[in-house]
Amino acid sequence: MSMSNAEQKLTILPPGHPLEGRVSPPGSKSITNRALLLAGLAKGTSRLTGALKSDDTRYMADALRAMGVTISEPDDTTFVVTGTGRLLPAQKPLFLGNAGTATRFLTAAAALVDGTVVVDGDQHMRKRPIAPLVTALRALGVAVEAETGCPPVTVSGSGDFGADRVTIDAGLSSQYVSALLMAAAGGTRPVNIELAGEEIGARGYIDLTVAAMHAFGAEVRQVSPSIWQVAPTGYRATDYIIEPDASAATYLWAAEVLTGGSIDLGVAAASFSQPDAKSYEVIARFPHMPAIIDGSQMQDAVPTLAVLAAFNETPVRFTGLANLRVKECDRVRALSTGLSNIRPGLGIEEGDDLLVASDPKLAGQTLPADIDTFADHRIAMSFALAGLKINGITILDPGCVAKTYPRYWDELASLGVDFEGDRP
Repeated sequence: MSMSNAEQKLTILPPGHPLEGRVSPPGSKSITNRALLLAGLAKGTSRLTGALKSDDTRYMADALRAMGVTISEPDDTTFVVTGTGRLLPAQKPLFLGNAGTATRFLTAAAALVDGTVVVDGDQHMRKRPIAPLVTALRALGVAVEAETGCPPVTVSGSGDFGADRVTIDAGLSSQYVSALLMAAAGGTRPVNIELAGEEIGARGYIDLTVAAMHAFGAEVRQVSPSIWQVAPTGYRATDYIIEPDASAATYLWAAEVLTGGSIDLGVAAASFSQPDAKSYEVIARFPHMPAIIDGSQMQDAVPTLAVLAAFNETPVRFTGLANLRVKECDRVRALSTGLSNIRPGLGIEEGDDLLVASDPKLAGQTLPADIDTFADHRIAMSFALAGLKINGITILDPGCVAKTYPRYWDELASLGVDFEGDRP
């Protein structure tokens, strides 16, 4: 009888030598799910190359198929997407696992469907807030219900929006803004999207959205730092190349500096357009990382940086983490729990800050610790880094990395890392 995912465990064996080799990170999850949606809304056939094939992008692709889009997969990194310019009502609820991008983006896009669409996810997604997006869609004249303020969401679309301006609270997530921007181009009138206040999850992701929209023929104008105007152009099919995933690259950059190795990713840190690539500058300073790191604009890199900071010369305080509490899990809690499981007091929460009590002498010690990943791919991948230097680090539910980086354990093995337990 095979073990369930939750029962699997993988112990990392410290390699004791620099990690060297060539690893190609998978395609960007953020960009792949944007491109899939835009190609699905476009009329004609688009070819998306360099794409990520993982749980999150499969949920998006399958949901689009359920709404009448034809998607073929000629190889491991390509989606060929043929749309009619309209999405159709799905016959049953769209199940999106714990894919935040797919859930938020499709909730807004469902307004363009003439009919009812139910957007749902797993038990983790059902705890992730979507109320600000629901409120914004209602202001645009869309009938939307979300009883708990989290999925499931029922959208009764009319194929268009009933208003031409909306104010959105993006304090919890920039994905709400991205969702509205992408859907807005499919209406029949220009739409103004305005931020309530200056707070926004991670502004760099809005830039990713706008760049993808432009590639598919949309017209988006930033009227002010907090207002975007989207013209009702719809989208046209195009061939689109997706860059590698910067969040995935952070684990490899960190593994390189931790082991004094040389890992060739085939792409320079400076050539990424994703916000998490900013973390490279911090990683490159190891073991002299800054005393205070603001994680607000590179949120998915924070788990990588926090585990790396455990081995820094001096303590590191991470600030701007409030949004990490509503990711795939409460990542501030998961990081403090995992770090302090390695050694009591290694990770301390102070409000929404995370203080890492760094100690370079952790390297080479045997400190048996079972790391609860809370089914969160980023917690699993970041704590694997601790296992490169400390004996006894065991990752529970290692298969959860399939959400964005299915080959993660194989890639580490290709660089010379050994494990106890079965690689998922």
